[in-house]
Amino acid sequence: MKIICVGRNYAAHIEELNNEKPSEPVLFLKPDTAILLKKQPFFIPDFSNDVHHEVEVLVKINRIGKHIDKKFAHKYYEEIGLGIDFTARDLQSKLKEKGLPWEKAKGFDGAAIIGKFLPKSTFTSVDQIEFSLQKNGVEVQKGNTALLLWKIDELIEYISKYFTLKIGDIIFTGTPSGVGKVSANDSLVGFINNKEVFSIKVR
Repeated sequence: MKIICVGRNYAAHIEELNNEKPSEPVLFLKPDTAILLKKQPFFIPDFSNDVHHEVEVLVKINRIGKHIDKKFAHKYYEEIGLGIDFTARDLQSKLKEKGLPWEKAKGFDGAAIIGKFLPKSTFTSVDQIEFSLQKNGVEVQKGNTALLLWKIDELIEYISKYFTLKIGDIIFTGTPSGVGKVSANDSLVGFINNKEVFSIKVR
């Protein structure tokens, strides 16, 4: 399986990082070794002093597809989840300054939290999903898929032009504003429509 991540997909997040608004989705990949094992804490890597949390709605692909038309995209997933795209922001900034790929800052071991998945039928619309992240009991990120610049089905259409989607692949759809640094002993809890779907400790 592969993890396909979408960057700069919420306007407020683009603004908070002073990035340029893209004309098409920004894509990058995480290896499967980036997935944090269940019930394990997230260990801050020794090569970064500024790891940020980025909470995101996830889509799990349930069939193989290539060049998927947006009107058929809904047939390619039945589950929606929530996760964190951990980012070594200091390392990412150095790489971006040099025009180099971001993988070391985004794809390191443990950099992908994948929470519990919920049936798509749970939601009235996948374009109206509320989600949030609490750090030490305080809400630090809050979003709604209604605010995605490119909605889920549009992302599937776009991604499948470049990468064949396979069963078990996971799409990270982008993070809203409010990203911030994590520190040792932080507790991170993610919610979809006020339902807890993951809880991790930072070490």
